[in-house]
Amino acid sequence: MSAALQTAVRYHVRHDTRYRYDQPVGESRQLLRLSPRELPWQHVCAHRLDISPEPARRQRFVDGMGNTVETLHFERDHDTLFIRAESWVELAPRELPALADSPAWEAVRDALAYRAGRTLDAEQLEACGYLFESRHVRVKREFADYAAQDFPPGTPLLVGARHLMQRIFDEFTFDPEATDISTPVTEVFENRRGVCQDFAHFMLSCLRSLGLPARYVSGYLLTRPPPGKPRLVGADATHAWISVHCPGHGWVDFDPTNALMPELEHITIGWGGDFADVSPMRGVILGGGEHEPEIAVTVVPEDEFQTLYGAAELPGLGMA
Repeated sequence: MSAALQTAVRYHVRHDTRYRYDQPVGESRQLLRLSPRELPWQHVCAHRLDISPEPARRQRFVDGMGNTVETLHFERDHDTLFIRAESWVELAPRELPALADSPAWEAVRDALAYRAGRTLDAEQLEACGYLFESRHVRVKREFADYAAQDFPPGTPLLVGARHLMQRIFDEFTFDPEATDISTPVTEVFENRRGVCQDFAHFMLSCLRSLGLPARYVSGYLLTRPPPGKPRLVGADATHAWISVHCPGHGWVDFDPTNALMPELEHITIGWGGDFADVSPMRGVILGGGEHEPEIAVTVVPEDEFQTLYGAAELPGLGMA
């Protein structure tokens, strides 16, 4: 559907994180990246955090990639930690580029390749930051060889990216039991199984191994309950996809988990080199013993909000 035939949509997002500790935590410092980004096609109508226990100190800043980060410092003993992030986000139609109008992939690669004395503009310098290996993304010949089938000489960059995305979707199996965040991308490639984070890291590894700049995008995806079943609170999850830099078009998103280009059902939280740059919550604690987070995410369209929650609005969030 063209952007001209679409209208803006509004979603409510609730992201709950709860820790139950075996032993009291005496001190804790946490970094949160749970605030949706303000983008040309995405407007954050309202956002709030509910935190229990109340932290001794809170601070907000913007990191080097433009993501909003909230820091929390807890100084008193606590045996549970609960954080709820709630947002109303409006997505407007965005005109997707004509893929065949993008420059040849080799031209993009060559324009960013290192040459002594070359001067790059601000856009190129930003793109160069996403050319290299990171904690979860590898630059290796085997990834370049895999992607070569989708990038024969002269192929428009976005056409090649679209083909690569589709092939990952066709050849890899979504399997939540196959990996965790520590699973190397080389193992994901070998077993052809994983989840959205793995497929994003693998596609990034392929693109960067070809010398193409691409970044990891973290956010939420509207999911649909099975036919005849109601939408359930907490049944969703965070989602991940990738964005490739294309001169003349900027950063263009691709979702290899679903073989589509995000439009009106993907809500962007932030981006970085890989998952480690945009983890929703990470930190250090003193004490605690064994603990695993309980995470519940709900993304609901505005017209289903009252039915799901039985309320016309959330106090303090300011949106009906």
